[in-house]
Amino acid sequence: FMTIVAGCDVGSLTSKAVIMNNRRIKGSTIIKSRPRPEDSAEAVMATTLRTAGLRMEDIVFCVGTGYGREKISFVQDLKSEISCHGKGARWLLPSAQTVIDIGGQDCKAMKIDQDGRVVRFATNDKCASGTGRFLEVMADILHVPIEDLGKLSAQSNTPVTLASNCTVWAQADVIKFVNSGIPLADIGAGINGAMAKRVAILVNSVKPEGDIFMTGGVAKNVGVVSTLEKLVGRKIKKSRKADPQIAGAIGAALFAMESIT
Repeated sequence: FMTIVAGCDVGSLTSKAVIMNNRRIKGSTIIKSRPRPEDSAEAVMATTLRTAGLRMEDIVFCVGTGYGREKISFVQDLKSEISCHGKGARWLLPSAQTVIDIGGQDCKAMKIDQDGRVVRFATNDKCASGTGRFLEVMADILHVPIEDLGKLSAQSNTPVTLASNCTVWAQADVIKFVNSGIPLADIGAGINGAMAKRVAILVNSVKPEGDIFMTGGVAKNVGVVSTLEKLVGRKIKKSRKADPQIAGAIGAALFAMESIT
């Protein structure tokens, strides 16, 4: 008996969809978000259905999350990003107790119980410097694909220090470094370090316990992750089950599963 459910996470920078059957992933997609959230939702879902070899009518229940969730036309229910990332993180790493989610527009640190329910959280949405957008802006200035920004840290001997955490001022700093001919690796390492510092303050504020897991696209930036590990004084665990960037969509699909059982 197939109970096929889906989760759709429309974020500010990327949109993700996951189709699950019996708590297993049948298809998933990540796309760059379109200007209109409803277009992002339609596009990411259509691609995911195609990869899974399914049609929309095969989906029994779909839950929406993310900043554009109110605009998704095909969902039966909506859940907050925080609860979806907590649940998704628990599925990806069953031992996770502390979750760090760096989204396009904000950063969240949360502690979860054994069911993946969020028991404590802190969020920073006031300032872009702890968000995916910050890295995107910086990667653009360096003319480096955002996927490659993390690797620069490993090649750096003397990372630069950004004078300000503010994205606007940090941009000016980075442009100045580029023009002075400072190696890209050192500038990249400085950018990753600046971001890790911002995030570490948030993580330490929730008093992390147990295994730490990171969700969102920045979890794939090795430079940010390794600096963050040093600042928090603990290892950040990885999961082989799926891409950490689809954690929110996974959580949404798991909520969809619970709605019908």
